[in-house]
Amino acid sequence: VSFLYFFSFNPSIMSEEQKVVRKPFRRYFYRGHEVHKLLDLPFSDLMKLYTARARRRFARGNIPRKLIRRLRKAKKEATDDEKPAIVKTHHRNMIILPDMVGSQIGVYNGLGYILVDVKPDMIGHYLGEFAITYKPVGHGRPGIGSTNSARFIPLN
Repeated sequence: VSFLYFFSFNPSIMSEEQKVVRKPFRRYFYRGHEVHKLLDLPFSDLMKLYTARARRRFARGNIPRKLIRRLRKAKKEATDDEKPAIVKTHHRNMIILPDMVGSQIGVYNGLGYILVDVKPDMIGHYLGEFAITYKPVGHGRPGIGSTNSARFIPLN
């Protein structure tokens, strides 16, 4: 029975109409709109999709335009099969826009630059959310620097 089961579902010997068609890549949405369609929206319609904090920031003109220009230039110079060049920035408070998707950004965390690959799920978030500024604590055994009672470690 197991031989017949394997034989009937082996994709290498199936006819063309029996082969399963591969699913396309996952479709990403931002507030009900597909990400690739957000690029075609006018800026005023795109602002209606953002949160109130982001709308207020863009309305006041507080946008690092030089960073956006450098990201577009890096994307344009890259070929189709390679990723764009890394653009370093200190703008941790930059809100990720749809045209930044696919870019590589080096975000400064106070010590060095953390590489952030911008993905469609990141739209509307800040760059600083993806570059941690501290080293997480690894709670290990007690030792030097802990309290006096915790310093005692039995010898056996």
